[in-house]
Amino acid sequence: MCRHLGYLGPAAPVGELLTRGTHSLREQGWAPRDMRGGGTINADGFGVAWWVREPGDTLRASRYRNPAPIWTDPAVDEVLPQLWSTAVVAAVRSATVGMPVERSACAPFTHGRWAFSHNGVVRDWQRVLTEVAAEFGVPSLLDAESRTDSAALWVIVRGLLETPGTAVGQAADSFRAHDPSVALARLARAVLARVPEARLNLLLSDGETLWATTVYHSLAVLVGEEAAVVASEPYDDDPRWRAVPEGRVVTVRPGSLVIASLAGDDRGGDYLEAESERARS
Repeated sequence: MCRHLGYLGPAAPVGELLTRGTHSLREQGWAPRDMRGGGTINADGFGVAWWVREPGDTLRASRYRNPAPIWTDPAVDEVLPQLWSTAVVAAVRSATVGMPVERSACAPFTHGRWAFSHNGVVRDWQRVLTEVAAEFGVPSLLDAESRTDSAALWVIVRGLLETPGTAVGQAADSFRAHDPSVALARLARAVLARVPEARLNLLLSDGETLWATTVYHSLAVLVGEEAAVVASEPYDDDPRWRAVPEGRVVTVRPGSLVIASLAGDDRGGDYLEAESERARS
């Protein structure tokens, strides 16, 4: 499956974050260490999103994607290092058999201030995710950029984030649709209820916070007072890296880490009985 990475902190070259460390995301393209459930290489494209401030001090995600292997693209060394950002989401892709290898299938998927990546697979995704979309009142999956489970998941996530109302059959105040950690947890539970073997490591950012889930695949976090990183695999040997257990949703900012269970009800942001902790120095 894929590998992904999210960064928040002092402005850094976008390209450098793809090549940072002794086990960089680029190296994870051809030499991943913890690929679970099949796959040995991530050669079906890559992408990176970074954030820029527009007039009015609003953040917007920009991106670069290529369906070729990350190690073949000179832009990683020659162009992307010229771009600086305080937030980055990046991914290298290992396409599921039967899904297209094309630029539009590469994460991150972006819209406005949001960027999203999915590491995993949803079997029978067209049926399953159509049902999930209907459950949450998302009108259609036709807006998906590509005919893949990841692109369809992104349509549903967007619906949960952008709809001020609620999922089907719920009162307007019973579901905080704009809380990303709740949205990701609800989506994961809805998919797993239909396909228990689904693999759903989701990564989402608005340029100021990182949210991620762990369902089947590995995830680690590195949180300091000035910077925070979420990654499928640690890119170096820093002892502060912390493995995230299975079945969790994490909320990460510099100096702050919240790890919560995916299981729970829908009372809002505190329904997960989250453990919050300050970053360890």
